[in-house]
Amino acid sequence: MAPNLHEFLGRLKSLFRKQRLDREMAEELEFHQTLLREKLLRQGVPQSQVDRATRQTFGNPNRWQERLRELWQFRTAENLLRDVSFSLRLLKKSPGFTAIAVLTLALGVGANTAVFSLINGLLLRPLPVPHAEQLAVLSFEEGGPQPEYEFCTPFFRSLETRHDVFSDIFAYNTDTLQVRGQSGNENIHGMLVSGQFFTALQTPPLLGRYLTPEDDQPGGSVTGLAVVLSESFWERWFNRALDVVGRKLIIANVPFTVVGVMPKRFIGADPTQRPQIFAPLSADPIIDAPRNHIDDGIHAWWLTVLARRQPGASLEQANAALQTISIPILHESSSDPQFISEKEKGHFHFAAESGSRGFTFIRTLFRKPLTIMFWMCGGILLLACLNLASLLMARSAARERELATRLAMGATRRRLVQQLIVESMLIAVIGTAVGIAAAPTVSHFLAAMLSSGESAIQLDASLDFRVLAFAALIAVISTLLIGLVPALQSTRRDLNDHIKEGQHASHLQERRSILPRILLACEVALALVLVVGAGLLATSVVKLYESGTGFDPKGLVNIAFSMDKQGLQGDQLMQLYQQLGDNLSHQPGVRNASFEFIVPLSHRGWNGRYAAPGQSAHMIWLNSVAPRYFETMRIPLYQGRDFTWGDTKASGLKIILNEAAAKQFFPGRNAVGQQVIYSRTKTSFEVVAIVGDAKYRDIRTPAPPAGYVPIMQDEQPKPSLNAVVRIDGPQTPLVAAARSITARLAPSIPAPTMTTMDDVVDNSMSAERMMALLTVFFAACALLVTAIGLYGTLAYSTARRTSEIGIRMALGAQRARVVALVFRENAVVAFGGCGAGLIAAILASRALASFLYETSPRDPWILFGSVAALTAIASAASLLPALRAARIEPISAIRCE
Repeated sequence: MAPNLHEFLGRLKSLFRKQRLDREMAEELEFHQTLLREKLLRQGVPQSQVDRATRQTFGNPNRWQERLRELWQFRTAENLLRDVSFSLRLLKKSPGFTAIAVLTLALGVGANTAVFSLINGLLLRPLPVPHAEQLAVLSFEEGGPQPEYEFCTPFFRSLETRHDVFSDIFAYNTDTLQVRGQSGNENIHGMLVSGQFFTALQTPPLLGRYLTPEDDQPGGSVTGLAVVLSESFWERWFNRALDVVGRKLIIANVPFTVVGVMPKRFIGADPTQRPQIFAPLSADPIIDAPRNHIDDGIHAWWLTVLARRQPGASLEQANAALQTISIPILHESSSDPQFISEKEKGHFHFAAESGSRGFTFIRTLFRKPLTIMFWMCGGILLLACLNLASLLMARSAARERELATRLAMGATRRRLVQQLIVESMLIAVIGTAVGIAAAPTVSHFLAAMLSSGESAIQLDASLDFRVLAFAALIAVISTLLIGLVPALQSTRRDLNDHIKEGQHASHLQERRSILPRILLACEVALALVLVVGAGLLATSVVKLYESGTGFDPKGLVNIAFSMDKQGLQGDQLMQLYQQLGDNLSHQPGVRNASFEFIVPLSHRGWNGRYAAPGQSAHMIWLNSVAPRYFETMRIPLYQGRDFTWGDTKASGLKIILNEAAAKQFFPGRNAVGQQVIYSRTKTSFEVVAIVGDAKYRDIRTPAPPAGYVPIMQDEQPKPSLNAVVRIDGPQTPLVAAARSITARLAPSIPAPTMTTMDDVVDNSMSAERMMALLTVFFAACALLVTAIGLYGTLAYSTARRTSEIGIRMALGAQRARVVALVFRENAVVAFGGCGAGLIAAILASRALASFLYETSPRDPWILFGSVAALTAIASAASLLPALRAARIEPISAIRCE
């Protein structure tokens, strides 16, 4: 039997013979001591000195027993278990300290884990498809600062046939499908996909088959138009009927045949989407009618394109191949020489990047905010660790007599360090567990903020092995940060130092207290950086709200109607809108009602180039609105008149300009009654009014030049408009009323959806709001944690100086001077930390510059206010221990001794 195995079996057997081995060990030690006594007696040593000589030779019996036990124990494991048990008892004896330590660390761990869960779901997690690493996201560059990810149909169809380095190239577009159910048409979240979409993603269907290139033809395959369902839709709509394959589904009033069901794990190529129905890309003229993105060619940029590389093909090879075919595809896609010339001037070429994580536009919007939030969370965790390290050092100082006693009884420094590290590890593990338990709730809240209220966007922020590994790493780092320094610091002196400590050798203690003060100063500096960041972002968001939108969003509700699949159009549809508006305006609590095509600040846009006669053309933003729109929105009407229902195409084309557009087209002149010409069609519009400026797509930029045309003159045959309604009181009654009116006047359209304009405004600044809310929360936590650290450390320090303060009081020291003496300890720390933190905050604030609106990263008032807030918190945390010290009576010093 190998020696190692024999030793292992022996240690294993000893687990069940502990009492017997202890007894044998005591008997053996007694035997050797007896032999030594007999030897000493034979050598003539007096009986009175034999016992003392024996004790000096063998030393502490407990130490011998511990050394001997190490020979037959699993020493590391049993010592660890013993330390864990001892540390648990110590933590149980100090419930206040344990609760503060666990909650402080849980805050840091929970915040970090929640934000990392979000980063993992958005930036790191690969698509749940086989060999996701072979996927590539295609884009094209044309001289802009960022690559373009939205393709037109001609570009994609030309790329689709190139298989030099790609086995499959596919495109998709998320869409809303009107599906006929038992109670009428319903809006269902779906996705239009090209023929190679499913073969590229390599996920087999749960039932039937998936769509193929044969299905992606105008009119579908020889068996007609086909769709594939998601498992959740199959369950909800067909109750998991096994004969679903072959059934018909009426989409946009056209029958589609169900050919397959995809499993629940399949989400497509966009990690934030959960489409319920997959339809062929070629069915766009049917599903999106009357729009037709395919026939719009290079004027419709609506597709996201991904590809699967051939096995062994690298991204470099893919980019080289795309570079080669870029210009030929550009010339194939359009015969417009101006379009081709503009692209070639920008060095047009296609490019490929890793697509293992799929593609979502949210990633481009929130990558930088999430990265900054992650660093801020790291700051909170570091702050919590510094705070705990300071508290543990102060607590270790109070346990010096205990540690000295254990050293005197034979414990080694390594064993003491191990025990103190285990105590820190327990705090870290418990704090990490609490933080992980709270992280999903926080991450789901953040995910909801990122999705900006869009129900179609679903960000998976659930825990997986990456998040758990990250949490474990945090626990290890936290253990080392909060435990190692206090453990080494409290065990570095020998017994003589401890004896001197008992004789009040205070000069050594004062030198040793420098490190806790440095840690506390770092804590104050870090807290100041977070408070300054929160102040800057919060001020920026307030200024964004105060900047105004040009209209009054309070009490404004948008009701979206989907009219593109019903039978009315032209004047008949306008009459329907007028009836809807009249019925809505007569509802209780409704003050005004009108219609608009583009909801302001919804990131949708419509622009065109217009010109005054004989002048150069300017780009302006457009909207199609109904009568009483400006009154409902509370946009001031400066000159002219509002639209009326009589402003039809037969009465001549009309337009209302905002003030910025009027100044642009007719500087120094009255614009009312003038003509503006649409450059593309050379159509002339009469300016009938001038209204106030209102923000259009982005709340951060000033109101652009804009024009409003009446909905009665809209070029679209079936425009889907939004009713804009101003109400007094709650909106709940209006929801039921709008659905009832729609069901009565337009029973064939889906039930309208409702959003408040306040929500639209909030969602337009979702990134800034999220960062401001989190940084304010983190700053409040930083102030609280810093206050706990300053208070706890000073309270421990003051408690240890009871004798000194009692003697001072006995010698006649005034209470005010004692308060000042104690208060000065933290004042020095807070002053030094604020100085260092101010420098760090000024340097770090540059990273926030791109998120600030009309706010300087070095705003002196914010810097001053942050220092004042931190100083006030530090003073409040220090004052209580100082006042308590001033109440120490001389008798307390005697009792302490």
